[in-house]
Parts: sequence; structure tokens; C-alpha cells
Amino acid sequence: MTAAKGTRITWLGHATVLVETAQGANLLIDPFIAQNPKYPKDFNLPAKIDYVLLTHGHSDHISDAVPVARKHGSTVVAIYELADYIGRRGIPETIGMNLGGTVQLRDVAATMVESTHSAAAQDDQGVHYVGVATGFVLTVAEGPVLYHAGDTSVFGDMSLIRELYHPKVAMLPIGGFYTMGPNEAALAVRLLGSEVVLPIHFGTFPPLTGTPEQLAALTGSGVQVVQWKPGEVYVA
Repeated sequence: MTAAKGTRITWLGHATVLVETAQGANLLIDPFIAQNPKYPKDFNLPAKIDYVLLTHGHSDHISDAVPVARKHGSTVVAIYELADYIGRRGIPETIGMNLGGTVQLRDVAATMVESTHSAAAQDDQGVHYVGVATGFVLTVAEGPVLYHAGDTSVFGDMSLIRELYHPKVAMLPIGGFYTMGPNEAALAVRLLGSEVVLPIHFGTFPPLTGTPEQLAALTGSGVQVVQWKPGEVYVA
């Protein structure tokens, strides 16, 4: 892990990530807490979560969006249809955006980018169309450019994310089965040109067998693959 200055990125198991900027903005991505077997049970979220960002509608990414937003006074940011779905569950503050759009979230410019994955939400009333799967590029003022890929396979247009945004730190799923595994993620790293990879979406459930060690063995020496555990912090 790096020194304790700058933007703090805390992995909370699966794809759940807390981003805390040096200027004090708190963003929580894909909150999966109560039913997440890898969530660090002794971890307490900050009292104020300014924004909850959702990459897509699967339950292991949105199941705690409503309770977190209610408790922590958060605005939920998601693709338009998913923001509407969350809003109809009692969250008044939402931002419904779409692919290619950018919104300013305090000192973070959040840009919604593509992902290749399914995206429907499922609840006791059935399956609901809630837009398509997405990722987020987070450009922190006077800080790094971060990329949270959401759930995805590798796709060629990751090279456009590199050309447009130059993400220094990439949070990439590596578990396989539901997303890309280490082999595909290694190609994603080359397409993105990122210096640091924070692996996510691995080890939560038995099918997610990819590991950071496998990814590190497939990437060049100029790329840092952080071998972290839930609850640990990387500072960019």
C-alpha cells in the first residue's frame, strides 16, 4: 500500500469500493454489504456518503443502495433507468445519466463508460429492465484518474478509455465466470495503459476463481497489481 496522502480507495469485498478524496468527498460504488460474505464486518462507513454510484442492476451491486442512501444521506448516481428504479424505492436524490455523459460530484468528475455485461434488476415483483451495464471514470481534482469497470469482459474500446481519460488506477473484475478472468484482465490492462490495477470481483463465491497473483504473472513489470484484502486501503 502507498502513503496515507491523496485519494483513499478502500475495497469492501466483491465490487464494493469506497473512494474518499483529499478534499473530503465520499463516494461508494456498488454497495453489496449485508449479504456480502467478504465484507469486512468490523468496517464502519463514514457518517456521510455523498454519492452512491451503481454500475448496473444486479443484486450483488445494488442490494444495499437504498439502505445506504437513506442512512447516509446519499445521492444515487446510475444510468437513467436504474436511477429511476432506485428513486421509486424511496430515494429522492438521484442522478440518472447515460453513456458518455459526465456529472460533477463535488471534486470528482464522473464519466459513465461502456461495459459488456447483462444488467437487469430482480426483486419480489420480477425482473426489471434498468438500462445497460456501465463503468465509471472518476477524474479527481488535483488527484488521480480512477476507472471502476463494473462487471465486464474485456472489450476493444477500452483503448478509447485510455485515449480519452488516461486512467492511472483501474479497478478491474478478475474472478471469471460472470466477468473476465485474469487472462482477459491482462489484455484489459494493456488496452487501458493503467499503472495500477486494483482487482475486484474475485473470491466472493466459489466460481470466482481468478486471483491477483494470476493477473500479476500476466502483466508487465511496469504495472502494479495490488494484492489486497477486503478492508485494506490503497492511496493514490
